[in-house]
Amino acid sequence: METIVLFDGVCNLCNGTVRFIVRRDPQGHFRFAPQQSEAGRGLLRKHGLLEASGMSESIVVLEGERVYLESDAALRILYRLGGAWRLICALWVIPKPLRDRVYRFVARNRYRLFGRLEQCMTPTPELRRRFL
Repeated sequence: METIVLFDGVCNLCNGTVRFIVRRDPQGHFRFAPQQSEAGRGLLRKHGLLEASGMSESIVVLEGERVYLESDAALRILYRLGGAWRLICALWVIPKPLRDRVYRFVARNRYRLFGRLEQCMTPTPELRRRFL
């Protein structure tokens, strides 16, 4: 099953997350789109998330009609990467409100902590096929 990751294209943390996934997904199960792109906005609209408050502060993971947000999205990515990364998914036992509170703290402060780009990341030619 294809996993689509919608991310904040101007966030250094988010771009680093995309690079992290790509390095650990040689089979290409993951596809990507910045939330600011036409494809990203279309998928957010399709799933009723385009106008959702704070959506740009959350990575969004789509698998078929399933939508994962905030800490669930991050853990779903690790689960789909497989191997030892699945061990981190033990964090699913922590109540979602607590996990999401930590996630939102990092998300709110990500530009200050990790920086911000002037424009969305431009994928390398070999990665372009993985972007929507």
